[in-house]
Amino acid sequence: MKKSSLGALVTMLCSTALMAQQPAPASAVPESGTTLPPVVVTADSPSLTVPSIEQVEEAQKLTAGAVNVVDAEEYKTGRAITLKDALDYSPGVFVQPRFGAEESRISIRGSGIQRTFHGRGLKLLQDGVPLNLADGGFDMQAVDPLTAEYIEVYRGANALRYGSTTLGGAINFVLPTGYTAPPLQARFEYGSFNTFRGQLSAAGVEGNFDYFVTGTHYSTDGFRDHSEQSTQRLFSNFGLKLSEAVETRFYLTYVHTDSELPGNLTKEEMYANPEQAARSSFNKIFDNVDSNWKRDFDLFRIANKTTFTLSDDALFTVSSFYAYKELDHPILFVIDQKSHDFGFDFNYVNKADLAGRRNNFIVGLTPTFGFLHDQRYRNVLGDRGDKFADSDQDSMNLDLYLENVHYLTDRFALSLGGQVSYARRENEDNFPVSATDPDNSDTQDWWGFSPKVGFIYDVTDSAQVFFNAARSFEPPSFGELSAAATGGAGLVDLDAQTATTLELGTRGQTPDGRIRWDLAYYYSWLEDELLELSVAPGLTQTVNAGKTNHQGVEFGLDITLLEGLFTKRVEGVAAVSGKSAKNVLAVEPREPDRIVLRQNYLWSNFHFDDDAEFGDNQLPGIPEHYYRAELLYTHPCGFYAGPNLEWTFSDYPVDSANTLDADSYALLGFKIGYRTKKGLSFYVEAKNLTDEIYAATTGVISRAGPFNSNQFLPGDGRSYFFGLEYKF
Repeated sequence: MKKSSLGALVTMLCSTALMAQQPAPASAVPESGTTLPPVVVTADSPSLTVPSIEQVEEAQKLTAGAVNVVDAEEYKTGRAITLKDALDYSPGVFVQPRFGAEESRISIRGSGIQRTFHGRGLKLLQDGVPLNLADGGFDMQAVDPLTAEYIEVYRGANALRYGSTTLGGAINFVLPTGYTAPPLQARFEYGSFNTFRGQLSAAGVEGNFDYFVTGTHYSTDGFRDHSEQSTQRLFSNFGLKLSEAVETRFYLTYVHTDSELPGNLTKEEMYANPEQAARSSFNKIFDNVDSNWKRDFDLFRIANKTTFTLSDDALFTVSSFYAYKELDHPILFVIDQKSHDFGFDFNYVNKADLAGRRNNFIVGLTPTFGFLHDQRYRNVLGDRGDKFADSDQDSMNLDLYLENVHYLTDRFALSLGGQVSYARRENEDNFPVSATDPDNSDTQDWWGFSPKVGFIYDVTDSAQVFFNAARSFEPPSFGELSAAATGGAGLVDLDAQTATTLELGTRGQTPDGRIRWDLAYYYSWLEDELLELSVAPGLTQTVNAGKTNHQGVEFGLDITLLEGLFTKRVEGVAAVSGKSAKNVLAVEPREPDRIVLRQNYLWSNFHFDDDAEFGDNQLPGIPEHYYRAELLYTHPCGFYAGPNLEWTFSDYPVDSANTLDADSYALLGFKIGYRTKKGLSFYVEAKNLTDEIYAATTGVISRAGPFNSNQFLPGDGRSYFFGLEYKF
């Protein structure tokens, strides 16, 4: 039977690549063949400080809760600019750019659900070392998904091994090392809105020393007016094996980023012209263009991670970091900040058997400290006017954590753990004190205890069921404590947010690998949830809510619908000719081509619990249903193509009174490309093909009215992107 024209085209495109993967044939044609025994490939990392992705996946099986790892190769098949590009198919993670930018709303299980500027409610890490400022806030621009080798995601209390106490958990971006990165790599991307992206990297190993250095540039005019962005980053790490049992690795990071802020629109303005920036005809301060609203900063960070192998089963790791940041942030007023943050993490892991059964024990201490000088000025058309606030803000966090997972039988494991946390926030008002300018100096501190108990049941060698019950503890950052009425000079009296969460789930794959799943259901009872409410354009105020409930489903499902359409599976075969065993033709094993349906579904049902003002209303800021899917044809040579869908099933509220909604939407995309481990790769990707007008995310308010309904941040219109990558 003749192949179809499509099959012939795919075969033609891939024939050269497939031939390159085959060894040279033997001198004689084989007369008979035998199947080779399987080859066992070890995946241990050559670095002591940076585990391989296979080691991380194996370690995550010892977590009694929802965890996963994202291989960067998965998202580098398309545009790899924003956190959404990298994490959109990671179960449980909701991330939406605020204006097509790196700055995003990112949330896990409703963490920081109403944070309308840089992040809160998650612990963001680079190679296991915290990127958060000491007060808990973090900047999305501090990471670059394009430079990662893989990303670890620990949802909720399952981030205990990184000392995370928050409702959301932790996300850890892991760089390549000189052992795993290509010697030289270059990537170039260009697309709509004059978007340009470039990366150069170099890596190598010299004896016991290895290095990885990469520089990236990103710039765009933006889909909306006044949304230009320009970011330059340098990431590097340098490892030295002091002995077979000790390795130290230094990390150097520099980030320079400039971002114009186009602001929020009313729903009517968004549908009339989603490309416009927020403008004001009655007060220039509220005009994002005339007052030049921006968020620019420089970040320098140095870190070290040293791992000591105490035995075959025991590791001790000491991590430390120092970060310096300068922020220039004209909004309703001009924020000028300089911060110094530093911290340590002492982590001990022992995987030795206990009482003849598998056991995994972790204990650690994570102290972090921050010192920030905050000055605020009147915004005079984007320039600094008179200074009206000046304060020094000091932060301290101490987290002591431990966890033990013990297999009571060959398949059933019990997990016990907990954390003790102390947090302190001190504000010293340096501005002259007068009758009209009182001293706003203040100090607040909080204690928290977060226990965790759970179990893991290994249904098969490749499938697990898990359950846990845990507490979380989240003290406010200075972003929440700053008083809107005084422009941030004083502190609002806030309690720490706490929650009790029950979680049940399963993860794994079928024996043939054609179905992979990651499913978790959780229910959280929150006390004193930190809710961020807009009180004026560009100005928010945080309050402690009463009781709130978060429940949801996190569901990732990959299904191989068809395989072997044009390229069949090839097992490893050795054949001999005649009586001589010297004439051997070896055929490398090869996977078939496939059509795979990749899906990620989030159900986020978040409500007030008998609130005096809002009853049982839905919490604003995030859609209840979010679905992401991709139907992709992949060929073993590296060719791939297929459509994708992003869909929110229903409208969701912008205000706590549930009187103003963001509309549901569906977006259609498509990508095609070729990716190889060495040599030239490329992709072409189209987004929002139907040019849908929609709100990617929104602000949040208590009650909508005629003067505060400008809460909508339009998503990008139809756009196209093209990328080339070469690995030497």
